[in-house]
Amino acid sequence: MTDYNPKDERRDNYPHFLTIPTRWRDMDVYQHVNNVIFYAYFDTVINEYLIHEGGLDYTEGETVGFAVESHCQFLQPIKFPDILNAGLRVAKLGNSSCRYEIAIFKEGDDNPSAVGYFVHVFVDKETTRPTPITGQMRIALEKLVVN
Repeated sequence: MTDYNPKDERRDNYPHFLTIPTRWRDMDVYQHVNNVIFYAYFDTVINEYLIHEGGLDYTEGETVGFAVESHCQFLQPIKFPDILNAGLRVAKLGNSSCRYEIAIFKEGDDNPSAVGYFVHVFVDKETTRPTPITGQMRIALEKLVVN
């Protein structure tokens, strides 16, 4: 097994991207995007994909994804008004769970500013019990699976 170095991540490693503009209010007193905002970027790229490609209907649908784990490693600061490209891939697709990996790049920069992961367990909205990922959602997630 080789040693993983997040600084070695590149855009080519991610099959899906979403452009996200930074906002003035994203910055903290240190004049860079605050660490908690990165989790919002992660959530945004994932849910944009699930809604548009997977058919997720979080208001009327029967299944939703619950976040059960997340992690972010910060590599270089981001400031307003940077434009970001959030890369998304699926590292593991289980019966009812999915581990996404995300990289945040400044537009025009091939070196990531942050990398991380996010795990969803898909549940029945009524019972909140895990439910299998099927149909359009499974097809969409399979498109993002990388080795």
